[in-house]
Amino acid sequence: MTRHFLDLADAGGDAIAAMINDAIDRKAARTDWPKGKADTDRPLDGRVLAMIFEKNSTRTRVSFDMAMRQLGGTSLIMEASSTQLGRGESIADTARVLSRMVDAIMVRTDDHAKAEEMARHASVPVINGLTDRSHPCQIVADLLTVVEHGKALPGLEVAWLGDGNNVLNSILEAAGLMKFNVRAATPQGYDPDDEFVGAARAAGATVTLTRDAVEAVRGADVVVTDTWISMGQDHASEKLAAMEPYRVDSALMAHAKPDAMFLHCLPAHIGDEVTEEVFESAQSAVFDEAENRLHAQKSILLWTFGLL
Repeated sequence: MTRHFLDLADAGGDAIAAMINDAIDRKAARTDWPKGKADTDRPLDGRVLAMIFEKNSTRTRVSFDMAMRQLGGTSLIMEASSTQLGRGESIADTARVLSRMVDAIMVRTDDHAKAEEMARHASVPVINGLTDRSHPCQIVADLLTVVEHGKALPGLEVAWLGDGNNVLNSILEAAGLMKFNVRAATPQGYDPDDEFVGAARAAGATVTLTRDAVEAVRGADVVVTDTWISMGQDHASEKLAAMEPYRVDSALMAHAKPDAMFLHCLPAHIGDEVTEEVFESAQSAVFDEAENRLHAQKSILLWTFGLL
């Protein structure tokens, strides 16, 4: 049975824990190695990953490419605008063609339905590199970063500030699977998806939705935010005005636990969703988090191939 990774629930809590443990071990084994040197076991030797980009990318593009290299495989980077997808070829036909030429497909797109359609018609694993609904690869990297910094996931208190977007949806999904709690402060009209909120609560996570940034952050172990204006969004000025009370600054961080971490999936807009003082502080783990996209992608790939 083909293993797709469109949302965290496709893998489940035990598999995510295995991904985190594998990523920690593989990362440690590479200490002081050149970035392009393959892991000793080369588990994906001979395998090829096709990466389809309908949205711009830095971390997703580089981390998946380097993940395949370090696992002994190779990758193909495909911009949708320069393929037949950009000229109207169906996703179904593209999936069936690529399945005969490559071993896995990663897609980074706007509409989650496109990733689902790709998975329905592909006979090889399809990985969600980002959609408007969710960002599961990012959250595996975030959980890895939290564990690396000595925090246990069960019972963790996570505060979210700002837009109730795809990243928050995946954090909520992770909360249900990994047994931690989320307090999300968002403006009216920018709440997370009800489906993800309901599923997290049904799985035993405490999910608090509030308009009060201080209420969300008080006593938190981890404080998370994201850019206020995502790629392709309109009405920027109206949205920016609504987000103003949710900027993460030192005064807000002071309400979290003294050893609280700050996370941001990047790119960051300093002065909007976070101040430079917080972004550059000792509490900020954003560049550990960014590096961990590589290590997380490796373990995600291994899981999709049935090797984890």
